[in-house]
Amino acid sequence: MSTLLRCASRQSLVSKLIYPSGNLFAATDFRWFSQEASKHRNIGISAHIDSGKTTLTERILFYTGKINSIHDVRGKDGVGAKMDSMDLEREKGITIQSAATFCEWKDAHINIIDTPGHVDFTIEVERALRVLDGGILVLCGVSGVQSQSLTVDRQMKRYNVPRLAFVNKLDRQGSNPWKVIDDVRNQLKLNAAAVQIPIGLESEHVGVVDLIEEKAFYFDGAKGENVIEKEIPTDLMELYEEKRLELVERVADCDDEIAEMFLMEETPDTESLKAAIRRK
Repeated sequence: MSTLLRCASRQSLVSKLIYPSGNLFAATDFRWFSQEASKHRNIGISAHIDSGKTTLTERILFYTGKINSIHDVRGKDGVGAKMDSMDLEREKGITIQSAATFCEWKDAHINIIDTPGHVDFTIEVERALRVLDGGILVLCGVSGVQSQSLTVDRQMKRYNVPRLAFVNKLDRQGSNPWKVIDDVRNQLKLNAAAVQIPIGLESEHVGVVDLIEEKAFYFDGAKGENVIEKEIPTDLMELYEEKRLELVERVADCDDEIAEMFLMEETPDTESLKAAIRRK
């Protein structure tokens, strides 16, 4: 991924950027952006309606320290999500107009565009995709791939936007991430594989196992703000080994370096696997 607002020809396509306070500034005000292009990460968040796009953006802003509290999308507490700046968005609990914001994580500057999920506002997704270098396709852990998921995926393919799928709502009753991955493969025709596996589902969802880093991460605190790193639980070792092998096989299908390691029965290290995934 490269920069979102790196040239003047793109600046008119982004309507606004939002500070955590809710104030706006012009997209032409570049002094807020990192001058080192390699440190930029530019992402758009797209999905079917009610899959959790704006909720995900709210969490990203909270965990990166741009806002100090998390609010409900529908504004039941009288505040509402930061990205829903219009009164109608707060009232209806849907995103109508694309909104952009930014945050920083480690040494990277991240520009984020939150897009509508409703089919009536799909032109807003088109506008956003024209300036994106990477996207997050949010999928409901219960419903999986839905009608607008198909539309958004076609739009991303049209603009050649690389993307990752984020399986949301794994704490909901009936969630099944493996069904969602099968949907991505069968309905979207993508060579998808999990890079994380959940530790527990529904009410017992407490963390994830990272298949690349080979570590377990638990979410502690009232809002899950404290991430605790631990060894992989013994009861998940079999599933971990199965899904990591599947990940390596899927990457080997489209990357020559990993394919050579796989054929030589060598195990790719963390950095090799990361590099291969980024290349694809």
